[in-house]
Formats: sequence, C-alpha cells, structure tokens
Amino acid sequence: MAAVETCGTGAGGTGFMAAATSKNNVTGFQRKGPRAGGTDSSGSRLVSIAGTRPSVRNGQLLVSTGLPALDQLLGGGLAVGTVLLIEEDKYNIYSPLLFKYFLAEGIISRHTLLVASAKEDPADILQELPAPFLDDNCKKEFDEDTCNHKTPEPNIEMKIAWRYQLLPKMEAGPVSSSRFGHYYDVSKRIPQELLEASKWHGFFLPEKLSLSLKVEHCSLTHGYLKLLNFIQSIIYEEGFDGSNPQKKQKNILRIGIQNLGSPLWGDDICCTENCNNSHSLTKFLYVLRGLLRTSLSACVITVPSHLIQNKAVIARVTNLSDTVVGLESFIGSEKETNPLYKDYHVLPWKPLKTEQLI
Repeated sequence: MAAVETCGTGAGGTGFMAAATSKNNVTGFQRKGPRAGGTDSSGSRLVSIAGTRPSVRNGQLLVSTGLPALDQLLGGGLAVGTVLLIEEDKYNIYSPLLFKYFLAEGIISRHTLLVASAKEDPADILQELPAPFLDDNCKKEFDEDTCNHKTPEPNIEMKIAWRYQLLPKMEAGPVSSSRFGHYYDVSKRIPQELLEASKWHGFFLPEKLSLSLKVEHCSLTHGYLKLLNFIQSIIYEEGFDGSNPQKKQKNILRIGIQNLGSPLWGDDICCTENCNNSHSLTKFLYVLRGLLRTSLSACVITVPSHLIQNKAVIARVTNLSDTVVGLESFIGSEKETNPLYKDYHVLPWKPLKTEQLI
C-alpha cells in the first residue's frame, strides 16, 4: 500500500514551495523529513515476533499449526486473527493430536497459551503435549533457525492422507527470528523445563461454575459467556489487543478450545435436532471472531460435529470459521484394509475450507 501525504495552506504551503524549488527540482510531493512518529520511511512495518512469518501471498502474519503438512495446505500457516475449526473424528483419536500439536508449537515458540476445556483440566492437557524433535543445540536455542542445512524429516507417528500432496510446496518467505514449525514425537512428553518456562492461562469450566451464580438473560449458554469474558480479559489486560500497543515485547496468544458444542459446555445441540440453544454456539463464534480480528491471537477449536443432530447448525458453524478441517479415522472402516491407505491413519473426509483475511 502506498501512503499519500497532503500539504495544506499557510505554514504548510511554505514547505511545499521549498520542496518544489529545490535544486534537484524533482517533485513537490517529496517528503521533507522523517515521520512524526520517528520511524524510518524505508523501514519495514511488519511485526517481528518469534515463531511467526509473513505470508508470501498477502503479507499476513502466520503461525504454525504444529503440523508442517497442515501448514502447507493453509498456504504457509494459520493466519493471526483467525479461527481454525477441527471437526473431530468419530473415535476422537486424531483431532486431539492436532489440538496438542498446536499447543506444543506455542510452547516451543514461546507464545502465550490459553487452554479452555469442559472435559479435562488444562494443566493435565499441557502435561500430555508431545515432545519436539530437537537436538542438543536446539534445546539450548530452540527459538533460532538452523544453519543453512536441511534437517531430515523424521518419522511422524500420525500420517494424514492429504489429497493435496502433489501441490507445489510454499516458499518459506522472509526468515523470522525463530524456526517456523517443528516435528513432534507423540510417544514422548514435552520436557518439564519447557512447560515451566512457558506462560499459559487455563479455563476449566467446572471450576468456573457456581451453584449460587446469578444467570443473566442472554442468548449464550453460561459456559460460553464465561469463556468469552475470560478470553476478552486476557486479550485486553495482557496487551494482545491490536488497538493498544503492548508495553513489553509483542507476542502471540494461542487459544485452544476443546470439544466446543458438547453437552459438557451446557449446549444441547448434540442431544436433539430441535434444541433450545441452536444459536448459542454460532453467536459464540461470531463474538469470538470479533475479538480475534483486533488482536495478536490465533484460535484452534475442536467440535464433535458427528454428534450434532441439526445439519443447519453445522453449516452455520462452518461458515463462521475461517478454516475448517474434517477428519475421518480409518479405524473400523474398509479403508483400514485398503492398500491405497496402508501408509496413513486418517483422511480429511471433506474439502478443506480456508478463508484468509485480506
């Protein structure tokens, strides 16, 4: 984008004439000096944050999902300010892995985490994060890029049969201050010293509910309302709000919400087709997107879509998400013995939807 500066009359007009009659005799629209803010006119205005990189397509700030294959499908990573919706597989085996990859990548990148669940304590979820593949040097400086050599791709415990494998690989783009994306070993747990050095916030719904709580008249369930207030407070109080400059070094807030829409959240969309709170989940996503759009944050949500009775609700939830990934496990299906899928464990069962910001 080009910045246009205008000159007024009076004192401003004098500056215009002086520039127009300079000995170089170039143009009257030449800037006389630095901006009022003191920034260099030739300096880059891209935000430099560890664990991020700008998109080679539109310059958007991207974070890694923790799974390089998924980053490639998304055009280089998950855009900051967007929602990634993961439709859980029937047996809920592989969607938790994607959820944990996203959180583990935040730990390695030293991003702030916000983990919300109505089923598991967030502290227990973090204890079960997979360990990254790091050598001795990377363990000391795991936020720096490797030195101009290609790291061999290790064996991944979960392999996804992406239908887009033959697409050309995205270029890495400008090098960030830390390595972008890592591989993880699901047979090992993340080192305790990395967890202790990380900053995270937990939202465990059973601990937030109170029997004596006065419930306000609202179209949102109480669990959704409490979660929105919690997310909003973290964004504003810790300076992730894009409209308020942070006093400290800028950072990314990674938000992970588990099993949203399940009965544990007080929602009945999984219990009956004609539920009383059919709009509660969609209104929650609408407000959440508004919070994310003006903040340095990215969100991953898992939803048990196979349990939702009303297909119209699923369609609205999909439309309110920026990116949607549906997973189908091979367990118990004919694909488990199909030789075409012998090297894979899970398949995206519908086209991946992406709707990046411009």
